[in-house]
Amino acid sequence: MPQKHRLPPGTKLAGPTVALRLASYNIHKCVGLDGKRLPERIVDVVNALQADIVALQEVDRRYAPRPAALPPRLLQDATHLVPLDLAPEGPSLGFHGQTILLHPRVMAAAPVLHRMHLPGLEPRGAVIADLTVPGGRIRIVCVHLGLLRTSRMQQMEAILGRLEALEPLPTAILGDFNEWSTRSGTEPLNGPFRVHVPGPSYPAGRPVAALDRIALTPNMHLLDAGTLITPLSRRASDHLPVWADVRAELPSRTP
Repeated sequence: MPQKHRLPPGTKLAGPTVALRLASYNIHKCVGLDGKRLPERIVDVVNALQADIVALQEVDRRYAPRPAALPPRLLQDATHLVPLDLAPEGPSLGFHGQTILLHPRVMAAAPVLHRMHLPGLEPRGAVIADLTVPGGRIRIVCVHLGLLRTSRMQQMEAILGRLEALEPLPTAILGDFNEWSTRSGTEPLNGPFRVHVPGPSYPAGRPVAALDRIALTPNMHLLDAGTLITPLSRRASDHLPVWADVRAELPSRTP
């Protein structure tokens, strides 16, 4: 069952740690509830999150050649965040419509990127980024899971399989899980992760479904979480952004 377990105040953790604000936002190709495509509104909402790492979904238009709906130049000019270079070969901003924005403080070294195609009836993918943060390294996974639960189960299993093949790091899975139930539907992640529900995020104007979630490994501790609810975020996209303040226990560096 998804949870929102918080690290009790005053808890002392062994070894080096880093505090970060993580966020996820399905920007609906920059089309708001008024039907207008206004990337500037999305940028204003992203800035209001004050996050170190933002996973974005639906950043590109639907049809080939899938040009960016969120212009990279606008991000460069209007935010302090840098998008991952996930589509160097074309006009898109993301991979399968997804990208991750990074604050310079989590870019002490070049990110190590993994792009994976996911199983299921619809074309879906996941972005895995190994990041160097103050004191060590963490891993971020950006997802936009399928509309069918059977596909979502397969996709979560595929992501876990890929992660098991990589060096273990404190890991957060951020994204649109497309799961309406808060009692079931994320079982493949149970054990390796805790799935947190920051709050109802869809539809943005009157949210009733917690589609957007954040899953953390046990060495990624939740401090607080929520949805960003402002007059602007209620109309900029069909989803509200979700955020989580975490403290990651970093692996000891080998000499």
